Amino acid sequence: MKLSVIIPVYNSEKTIRFLVEKLQATLSEITFEIILVNDCSRDRSEAVCMQLSKTYYNVRFISLRRNYGEFNAVMCGLNWAFGDYCVMIDDDFQNPPEEILKLVEVAENGSFDVVYTYYSKKQHSIGRNLGSRLVNWLTSYLLNKPKDLYLSSFKLIRKEVVQEIIKYQGPYPYIDGLIFRITKNIGTVQVAHLKREEGISNYTWQKLVSLFLNILFCYSSLPIRLFMPIGFGLFTLGFFLLLFLTVQWLIGPDPKGWQVVTATIIFIGGIQCTLLSVLGEYIGKSFMAQSGQPQYVIKYNSEEPV
Repeated sequence: MKLSVIIPVYNSEKTIRFLVEKLQATLSEITFEIILVNDCSRDRSEAVCMQLSKTYYNVRFISLRRNYGEFNAVMCGLNWAFGDYCVMIDDDFQNPPEEILKLVEVAENGSFDVVYTYYSKKQHSIGRNLGSRLVNWLTSYLLNKPKDLYLSSFKLIRKEVVQEIIKYQGPYPYIDGLIFRITKNIGTVQVAHLKREEGISNYTWQKLVSLFLNILFCYSSLPIRLFMPIGFGLFTLGFFLLLFLTVQWLIGPDPKGWQVVTATIIFIGGIQCTLLSVLGEYIGKSFMAQSGQPQYVIKYNSEEPV
């Protein structure tokens, strides 16, 4: 077994060297590689990572020309990984490197395609914890994620799933969204979570909003499909209002003008929303067809050598 440890690096000149050294000591009994992807850091991270790649034969360094974001950096690392398993770990030392062996053990014993970590107590800020809850709630409804599954950035992915993930060539990758398109064979393991020792978190509300919109519009057609129940509801309400006003006109007293206008607007609005939902289904199907979602993913084929 060979393990690939992928680390997206951003402004971590004070921690990345110690993280790599700790990984070298912790994983010394297995065959592994470390892939450092510098996401256009503004400090000396690039120089530190370059030196590490020259010091250790199993450290590969990739530096991006501009800042693309964590998910894009991870996708870059996955494209260059050769391990039977890939582990993503942050560069801030909040995930102890020795916990990686737990993920490997769970994946091996349970034959899981993906293993997510969860924490008994997270050492993130209140803002980041709230943001994580929001993202987990959103993905539960849009991606059919189990509600009790925490989508941690510290996770392990089997090679066969990685090969399917990297088929996505779009500019807005969301690793967890791609995972749930491919497999539901997912395990979990509890690990320790430490306080940040150096620097400040790169997590911002701007990034949360960007991630929120990315999940909402790039990995689900649900927003478009919301037009159908809204349109049908307005159509039904407008129809019964007009029916009621017609009966009132026949038996008296005559309905007021604003009542007729309001009912008519609701009725026509319902028709428009319903037609938009039909159009949206065509657009949504076209979008999903172009998004790189596979028709199927083969786990085992008896016609191929094992």
